Amino acid sequence: SYLLLFRDQPILFFQGLIPAIAANSVNPDTIFANNEMSLRDTEIYGFDYDYTLAFYSRNLHTLIFNIARDILITNHRYPEGLLNYEYIPNFAVRGLHYDVQKALLMKIDAFHYIQLGTVYRGLHPVPDEEVIAMYDGCHVPLENMSDFYGKSSHGHTMKQFMDIFSLPEMSLLSCVNDFFMRHNIDYEPVHLYKDVKEAIRDVHVKGIMYRAVEADIEKYICYGEQSHAVLKKLSEHGKKMFLITNSPFDFVDRGMNYIVGKDWQDLFDVVIVQADKPGFFNDRRKPFRRVTDKGALLWDRIHKLEKGKIYKQGNLYEFLRLTGWTGSKVLYFGDHIYSDLADLTLKHGWRTGAIIPELRKEIKIMNTEQYVHMMAWLQALTGLIEQMQVRRLIKTFRSHETKDIFNPQFGSLFRTYHNPTYFSRRLSRFADIYMASISCLLNYDFQHTFFPRRTPLQHESPFWPEHSPAGISVTSQLSRTKAESD
Repeated sequence: SYLLLFRDQPILFFQGLIPAIAANSVNPDTIFANNEMSLRDTEIYGFDYDYTLAFYSRNLHTLIFNIARDILITNHRYPEGLLNYEYIPNFAVRGLHYDVQKALLMKIDAFHYIQLGTVYRGLHPVPDEEVIAMYDGCHVPLENMSDFYGKSSHGHTMKQFMDIFSLPEMSLLSCVNDFFMRHNIDYEPVHLYKDVKEAIRDVHVKGIMYRAVEADIEKYICYGEQSHAVLKKLSEHGKKMFLITNSPFDFVDRGMNYIVGKDWQDLFDVVIVQADKPGFFNDRRKPFRRVTDKGALLWDRIHKLEKGKIYKQGNLYEFLRLTGWTGSKVLYFGDHIYSDLADLTLKHGWRTGAIIPELRKEIKIMNTEQYVHMMAWLQALTGLIEQMQVRRLIKTFRSHETKDIFNPQFGSLFRTYHNPTYFSRRLSRFADIYMASISCLLNYDFQHTFFPRRTPLQHESPFWPEHSPAGISVTSQLSRTKAESD
């Protein structure tokens, strides 16, 4: 058969593919464009703080997990046996969905289809047949998906985890589910979800995380992302800069002193803390309030936003009125696609840059010899299926090897099989450019124009599988190989 022939002679069939794919290795420090954008036209640069200017070590995720786990035990009377669970660094990836009622964590693609093999109950995968039976297939209807900000607004909907801070929350949800199932404890999944969500929120809202980081800054903040160099370069080129963060001033001040230095405020024209994003971008009612150096709040009405002073809350409409910083001359960087970037793109016309720290790791994996060989096989198998309708080999290969190389449970942050993930689709919609860290800006001058890569649409002439790199038709090459073997 063609399949047996194909498996017996892989080197002959694919020898031209691997060099072509290997030649396309990607620099992890590249800035990638979803939309054409020129730095020449960008006069004002805005930044979020967490995971944009400040990058955290995995110690922070362990800290959040441990504190929230202890809150469940102390405040919500959960079993002390949960103390046996620890944070699992490589268990979850960002962008996953959690079915609140069924207590299932899963990856969903851009077309609302569940990727089979990535559905977990607790810490264990759910068989494909069970998933198909529960959801009457693999498609999740739009009304069951989370709302615009990834929140679960109805009892039957799913929560999407878009924040990097959500990694310990996913791990804790999975561990608590695992404990109850292992001990045959009857529980209501909705209550569990709400309790874990509340415990994670308390870690932030009650200041527990902030105090821990401030007390041991070197343990939790990674200094190697060159944020200081980026801010200095922008300042030297006369660019305006501002900071809008949900974090409190003392926490930001401690971190920026460590990352940039005591004069960090001199680099920014406006600093806004505890902004309450995404409400900051939509709610016109909250006025700005001055914060003194000692953290006290002043009652004065704010008539202008002054350099060297700190402001709390406020809203974007008032910000635009007081600064006049409108339209595409403003570029704002953040790590949360919904809370940081979506409203700015859809409503206010600012340019947006998404900071995706996971990007650097995934690109490095894609540049490995193992991944290059895997992609050569997968592309050739896909081409074979299209032209010869041979189906048996690709399912196993596609389901395991291409997923496990990124993450054994959920695979790549950006892709499910051939389709982009739900996360990837939102990234392409709400971010003009995206990169692993703002340090990538150091590789470009301020006259640079970013262009989106012109990948072929489905109805346009494809690069594969019509022809091999040598220009030989796949079907003719296969037929010739079969004839020679006969």
